[in-house]
Amino acid sequence: MHILLIEDDLDLGRALQSALKVEGLSSEWLRRAVDATTTVDATTIDCVLLDLTLPDGSGFDLLARWRGQGEQVPIIVITARSAVQDRLAGLDGGADDFVVKPFATAELMSRIRAVLRRSARQASDCWTLGDLVIEPRRHTVQRGGVPLDLSPREFQLLLELAREPGAVVPKGVLAQRLDPLGEPMDFGAIEVHVSNLRRKIGAELIRTVRGVGYLLQP
Repeated sequence: MHILLIEDDLDLGRALQSALKVEGLSSEWLRRAVDATTTVDATTIDCVLLDLTLPDGSGFDLLARWRGQGEQVPIIVITARSAVQDRLAGLDGGADDFVVKPFATAELMSRIRAVLRRSARQASDCWTLGDLVIEPRRHTVQRGGVPLDLSPREFQLLLELAREPGAVVPKGVLAQRLDPLGEPMDFGAIEVHVSNLRRKIGAELIRTVRGVGYLLQP
């Protein structure tokens, strides 16, 4: 999963990127509002960590612009502002959570997991889809109680399909999300990974929608 970090403090930015990496999350770090105005994209970003006070603008303006454009990506505000009116402005403006600095890194990671669960419509760290049980944090998958041995890429692909079970995920979206920091993945490579994933979890669970993409049907 890929996190967009918008934070101008160098020390905090480096520390957060290191903590995200330990959690198995890739990240992109921006320090100015102007660099972020066209970057948020729910096809490549799973969650935004947004500082309110940036050297060239306000995080509130970014939040308002994205929500006004209909962007649904989860956004967690991280800020030194602790006033109740700031919290209310952030939450009422569309933020999914509001964390005041200084904060414990472990708490922030927990809050990220919580908003990602809500985004995926899952109530716990175990995603249960029929007899398929996925634990994103532990990178484990079971079907019918039997552990499945998936490669990192296969696991990532399964997570993307499991976000909205029963909904078609276009190949173009998968191409972006499977390698958010690089070039979009080749469609042929995606087809190979889907074939391998089918073989391991059961071919009947992944349906091809010709000319569009794939859907998970537990």
